[in-house]
Amino acid sequence: MKQETKRAGAPAPAQKPHPRPAAGSPSGAASTRLAPFAVIGLAVCAVLALCYWNLWRPVPITVNGEGQTMLVNTSVQALLEDRAFFDAPPGRLLSLGGAVLDEAGGERCTVRMNGEELASSRFADTKVPEGAELEVSAGADRTEPSFEQTVAAAPGITMESGGAVQFVSQWGVPGKKVVTVGERSGETVDKEIVQAPVDMVVSSLNVKPQGAGKYIALTFDDGPSGYTPDILGILASKGAKATFFNLGSSEARYASYAKQLVDGGHELASHTNAHQYLPDLDAPSLRAEITSAADAIESAAGVRPQMMRAPYGAFTANDWARAGDLISCNVLWNIDTLDWKRPGAAAITSMVLDNAFNGAIVLMHDGGGNRAQDVEALPGIIDGLRGAGYELVTVSELMDKDDRFPDAVVEGDVAMPEGAELPPAA
Repeated sequence: MKQETKRAGAPAPAQKPHPRPAAGSPSGAASTRLAPFAVIGLAVCAVLALCYWNLWRPVPITVNGEGQTMLVNTSVQALLEDRAFFDAPPGRLLSLGGAVLDEAGGERCTVRMNGEELASSRFADTKVPEGAELEVSAGADRTEPSFEQTVAAAPGITMESGGAVQFVSQWGVPGKKVVTVGERSGETVDKEIVQAPVDMVVSSLNVKPQGAGKYIALTFDDGPSGYTPDILGILASKGAKATFFNLGSSEARYASYAKQLVDGGHELASHTNAHQYLPDLDAPSLRAEITSAADAIESAAGVRPQMMRAPYGAFTANDWARAGDLISCNVLWNIDTLDWKRPGAAAITSMVLDNAFNGAIVLMHDGGGNRAQDVEALPGIIDGLRGAGYELVTVSELMDKDDRFPDAVVEGDVAMPEGAELPPAA
């Protein structure tokens, strides 16, 4: 055969094109293009199934003994809010002292899940498991928020009894304490004492004069009155001294008598202003009753007394806490003549002489009623006491013979020391 010689640079014979596959015929390339859509579809189905199982699937639970359903993985908080807290009433917000500040200010409700109580702080992040048993009940009360503070610790008061002369033997001094303070109410509750306070002490003593002498003090209440000049005249004629507990309200009418008794060497003291029962007064009225009497007596006689005899002898620990800084002492008595009953001059005289003792304080009256029997009895009382060896002195002179009484009390010059304070009144 004759061989054909291929010329250099001649084109290669054309290749026949592959035929195009007919529409719908299988192809590897088409299969490759469809595979991602199938994967996505499967993924979506898987996601939906997962969401259903974990988020949308209804599951059974029991609440307060009744069957309920909820979406799976619902939190306790979401369940409670969705079901209006199952009608459980909220707790209250209380002050530190227990007063109700807000009827709905406490815990919203109480939840026990599968027998165990769940703290309200965990409601939001705790899922309710399928088949759980819940008990939802009223919320617990809650105490208001608070903070601590260091404040003064007020002194208390100790009051002795049994003696005729009461006086402050120890002044109260505040200490320090830590208190808890309610943020909303402002109430305070003591937590601990940091520095103990010093309590106020009111001593109560009968006078016991030292030495060999015998001394007794005659006292007259409720004056001055129209009987006062007669009593002053008898005392002057006998050279005897006495103590007068005058009412401030009577001084304007009998102003000259107060000056006369002071000039006569007698002791002028206060019986308050209007003879009120002091424990029944509020603190401002109590203090006014004492100070107004002192003002009136000072105006009439030129002396301002600190010594006082409370009407009916009634001056309680609470009264000392409210007004103890205004007086030097409260003077009671050892011998009550009961002259207000008007038993007769002889009976009044016998009451004094039969009961006299060294250091005694005798109660009589020169005002407040008919005191003619006191005037009649007085000379015999003075003579009888002197016959028994007694010297008649004022109350201050009597206390001065007993060194248990502080000088300031005897002299009527008491002042509350710097740094001291009265105890809180009841």
